[in-house]
Parts: sequence; structure tokens; C-alpha cells
Amino acid sequence: MLFCSLVIAQASGAQSVSADQRLLAFDVASIRPDKAGADKAGNDLQSNVPLGPGDVYAPTGGLFRARNMPLLTYIAFAYKMTDGQLAAFRAMVPEWTVSDRFDIEARTDNEAVTKDQLRLMMRSLLAERFKLVVHYETREVPVFGLFLLKPGTTGPKLQAQPVGAECTTDPSTQAGSGAATENPQRETVEGGFPAICGGIIGVQASAPDRYSFGARDVPMSVIANALTSWGNLGRPVIDRTGLVGYYNFVLDFVPEHLQDSAQGAGGPNFREALKQQLGLRLDPQKSSVQVIVLDHIEHPTANGSRQRVTRKRMR
Repeated sequence: MLFCSLVIAQASGAQSVSADQRLLAFDVASIRPDKAGADKAGNDLQSNVPLGPGDVYAPTGGLFRARNMPLLTYIAFAYKMTDGQLAAFRAMVPEWTVSDRFDIEARTDNEAVTKDQLRLMMRSLLAERFKLVVHYETREVPVFGLFLLKPGTTGPKLQAQPVGAECTTDPSTQAGSGAATENPQRETVEGGFPAICGGIIGVQASAPDRYSFGARDVPMSVIANALTSWGNLGRPVIDRTGLVGYYNFVLDFVPEHLQDSAQGAGGPNFREALKQQLGLRLDPQKSSVQVIVLDHIEHPTANGSRQRVTRKRMR
């Protein structure tokens, strides 16, 4: 998938406009167009920080480096968009934000910078170099409500995270793992759940024709928000399960484009897998959700090899 995760499907996860005014900034940053083309052999998408909405993150000593990424991916990272959020926002942006590719290298003097602090720094960089301006609105839109098939009962591949269980969001602690990538293949623990916690990643599928995603130690809202892209649903998914706390899950299914082929024969489609493996169903609804609206965006300002970025302080 090109994008990992703009409709913000959970009001509790929304960020206010006033928060945008309290941005951190990189101390130095360079943005260059990537002329090699979109996702060609030998020119793969690369980032030393996972750009999805989860918490998976190996500290980089203050360096952010990404290559051959669409601007929309950087925006999604900065605003912590889920797949459903990104799908809606994509309709608002000009096509060049998807087709043009950019390399970004930026550094902060804070060697212990967190992933969320890097997101704020990216917001500052996008505002300065791409003149990005957004605002928030509340709208009533079509959604899917995510419900348990049977009250109080989850499927075999959806389990509560044991209290006190050892869990890390740092992929560099795993044997054989290298630099962080967007959907890395990770080691698993008992039950087939990812060894890494805090975000949704790709895991070993049960067959070559299937997609398989999982997470450990995430709230149900994170799982719900990720379903829009996997099921090609076209609308956000709102958690209505009533399940509190943190959960582990794995979902393994035949993607839509292979369902009618010999390759996909015998495997569950997305909705079947959702019911059989997680014990969940989707019901169409309408819901008031907070959306982020694009006000302005421009092609990047010209720069040399590096450009100084205005520092802003957190209040």
C-alpha cells in the first residue's frame, strides 16, 4: 500500500487548531524533488521513521530522513492520519501532491526527540515550505459502525493485551530488524501477533495471495480506523464495540483484486475474515465527525542543499 493511513473518525483523537500554533521546528532541513519516478525498481520508498499513525519508532538521534515519498504521505505523517482519514483528505488536494515525489532530510538538536515531536516539526516544515494551511470542521458523514457479532465475545484472533505483558514500540530491539520502514515484516509472538507493540504492521500471511496485518497493545479505535483501506470501504469506521483497554489482533484475508482469481480461491474476503477471525461486523450509519479541511497548499519554495527553518517553541 502506498499510503498508510481527511476525516478524523474519532473525536477523541482529533487535534485542535490552537494546538497547531504551538509547533516545534527542525533546526535544519532540506527538501528536494525526487526525479527518479514513482516507486520504481531500485528506487523504493524509504524512511528512517515509520510514517504511519502508530507509535512504532526507533530513536534516530534527531535525524529524519525519507526518500521518494509523495507530499501527501508527509502530510499524513504530520497529522497522524489513519487510512480512512487520508482517503478523505486525498480528494481535497491537487494531484501533484500524490504524483510528485520528494526527499526530505531534517535534523533537530534534540537527540531524544519523540515520534510525536517529529510530527509537530513536520507540520512546521510543511507550513513554511509548502505554505500548507488547514482547519477543522465537524460534519455528519456516512460511516461504518464496528460492532461485536456476539455481545461480550471476540473472535479467536482478537485478544485483550495481558496486563503487565512485556511490549516495546522500538523495532530496533528485534533480532534481524533493520532501519524502520512503513510496513515491516516483523517477528511474532504466541498467537501470531506482532512482537512490536503500538502500531499496525504487516505480518506473515497464511498464503502468498493474502494480506495479513496485526498489532499488539492498541485500543479498538486504532483497529477500527485502519479498516477503511483494507476493505476498500470508502468511509470511516467508528468503534462501537464497547471494548475498553488494549488489544492484540491479526487479520488475514484475500484482497479484493484477487477474490475472483484462481490465486484467491478458498480464502476469506475482508468482511468474512473480520467476522471469522475478529468476531466483528460493520453496519452502515451516519455520525458527526471532525474533519480537517485543506485551505491552501503550494509547490515547495526553492532552496539550496539545506535551508534554515524558523524555530518555534512549545508553550
